[in-house]
Amino acid sequence: MKVKVIVAAACSIALLSGCGSSKKTTAFKQGEFKTWAQTPPMGWNSWDCYGPTVTEAEVKANADYMAANLKSHGWEYIVTDIRWFVENDKAGGYNQTDPRYVIDQYGRYQPAVNRFPSAKGGKGFKALADYVHSKGLKYGIHIMRGIPKKAVQEKMPILGTNGITADMIYTTDMQCKWLQDNYTILADKPGAQEYYNSIINLYASWGVDFIKIDDLSAPYHEGEINLIRNAIDNCGRKIVLSTSPGETPIEDAVHVSNHANMWRMVDDVWDTWPHITHLMDVAQKWYPYIAPGTWPDCDMIPLGRISVRGERGEDRMTRLTKDEQYLLMTFFTIFKSPLMFGGDMPSNDAFTLSLLTNDEVLKMHREGTDVKQIYQKDGQIAVTSKNPKDGSTYLALFNISESEKEVAVTLADLGVSGNVKVTDMWNSAAKGGTVSGIISASLKPHSSVLYKLSK
Repeated sequence: MKVKVIVAAACSIALLSGCGSSKKTTAFKQGEFKTWAQTPPMGWNSWDCYGPTVTEAEVKANADYMAANLKSHGWEYIVTDIRWFVENDKAGGYNQTDPRYVIDQYGRYQPAVNRFPSAKGGKGFKALADYVHSKGLKYGIHIMRGIPKKAVQEKMPILGTNGITADMIYTTDMQCKWLQDNYTILADKPGAQEYYNSIINLYASWGVDFIKIDDLSAPYHEGEINLIRNAIDNCGRKIVLSTSPGETPIEDAVHVSNHANMWRMVDDVWDTWPHITHLMDVAQKWYPYIAPGTWPDCDMIPLGRISVRGERGEDRMTRLTKDEQYLLMTFFTIFKSPLMFGGDMPSNDAFTLSLLTNDEVLKMHREGTDVKQIYQKDGQIAVTSKNPKDGSTYLALFNISESEKEVAVTLADLGVSGNVKVTDMWNSAAKGGTVSGIISASLKPHSSVLYKLSK
C-alpha cells in the first residue's frame, strides 16, 4: 500500500485546506438543514458512468452540459463519486492490493492530482468547486464513513485535539465489507467528533455543497451519523447530506429524517428490471416520510450512457426499454425522490434528454404534496399526489407484470368528484379528454402512464 502525504507548507494553503485555521464559523440551529433542500435535489453523479475513475476533465464536461441543457429545468448538483483520493483505481472492481492513497498529515483524504490536476499544492477541490459554481451549479463529493486505515496505522494526529491520534478512536468492528479503506469510528471516544469536524470543515473550505456518505445506512450507524450532523451544523456552510446505500432500516426512519436530507431506500439500482421492481416494493413503507428537506432516495438514475468505466457491465446505453425508462422516471418523480442522473451527460441522445427536461413532470416533482400509493397488487400500482398551487391531482399507473393489464382507480380514491380533464404528461400531443367516476389505462408489460387531472 502506498500513500502520498500532502503537507500544507504555507499559511494560505493551510487556510484553503482547513489545516490549522482558527477562523470561527456560525453554527446552524438544530434542524435548520431541512430548509436547505426544500425540493428534492437534482443533479449528476459520476458513479454509474465512471465508477471510481472519474477525472477532472470529465466532471467539468458534465458540468458544462448541465449548465447548457439542464440548469434551466432545475438541475444543479455535480457530484464526484467514490475514491477520488486514489491515484491508481480501476473500473470493474476496486484495486484492493496496492491502492495509492493521497492523504494529508491529519488523516484526511485529498484529491489524486493525476486525476484532478487543479488540486496540486494542497488546494483540494477548491478550484473544481469554483469552476462548477461559475456555471451557476453546486458541487458535491462522495466519501466513506469512518477514518482511513492509513491514518490509524501511522497514528496521525487529529486536528483540533491535544495529542489524540487516529489509533485512539477506531474499531475494526462493522468495517465496510466491500471497500476496506477505512475503519469504524467509535463515536463516544474523545477525538471522534473532532475528526469529523476536521474533514467537514475541509470540505466546506473547498466550497462543497453536497456530501454523499457511503456505508452509513445498512447497517445503520447512528453514532457516526450524529457526529456528521453535528459537524455539518457547525462548519458554517450549508452542505446537503445524503446517506448511502440502503436498505435504510424503517425503524430508523425518524432518526434519519432528523439528521439527513436524503437517504437510500435500497442498494444500487442498475439498468435491470428486477432492480426497479424491488425498489418499488421497498418504497411502499417510505411514503409517510416524504417531506420538505428530507427525502427517501430511489438511488441514481441509470439511464443514458453508463458504465463507460463503470462497475456493472460494458460501456453501453442503458439496457432498459423506452417503456421501462418512462416508468422509472415516472416513479422517481411522483415519489419525489432526489434525481441524480448517472449517465455521461455529453453522451445523451435526444430521447434521454427529453426524459430530463419535461417541465410539467418536473413541476409535479417539485410542487407535488401528499404523495400516496393507492394500491400495489397483481403487478399493478397506482400512486397519486396533489399540487396545492394549481389544484391539480397527479396520477401514475404502472403495470410491472408480464402481461397486458387494465389499471384503474376511482376518482373517489383520489379525493376528486365530478368531471375532470385528463392530460397525458409525457405525451403533450395525446388527445386529452374528460372523465368521471373511474380513470383507467390499458398498459403493456413494464409500462406506465402519468396523468394530470384538473377541473
